[in-house]
Amino acid sequence: MGEEAQNADAIVSRIRAQAAAEQFRVTQHAQKEMVGESILLAEVLEAIGSSELLENYPEHRRGACCLILGHTRTGRPLHIVCTTEAPLLIIITLYEPRPPKWVTPAKRG
Repeated sequence: MGEEAQNADAIVSRIRAQAAAEQFRVTQHAQKEMVGESILLAEVLEAIGSSELLENYPEHRRGACCLILGHTRTGRPLHIVCTTEAPLLIIITLYEPRPPKWVTPAKRG
C-alpha cells in the first residue's frame, strides 16, 4: 500500500472513530443543508461509518479538511466535508451528490 493510500486510511479511521465516540460538531451551515435535503443525523453517522476519502485538502486556508463519500444503510450516498486534524470532528457541510456537478457519487461531472 502506498503512502497516499495509508494516509487516506488513517484520515478515514480517525474521522470514523471521532464520529463513533460522538466527538463531533455540526456547523450551522451543515445543519441548514441537512434540513434542506432531509438528511438525518443518524444518516450522516451511517455514511461516515462507511466512508471513503474522495478529496483531501491538507493546506486549506481554514484548516485541514477533506471530502468523504459514504452511504446510509438504505444506500443513499452522502458527501461530507469535515476536518481531518482537529481534536473534535467538525462537519462543515454535507449534501447528496447529484448531476450535473457529480456524474456518479465518486466522479465529478
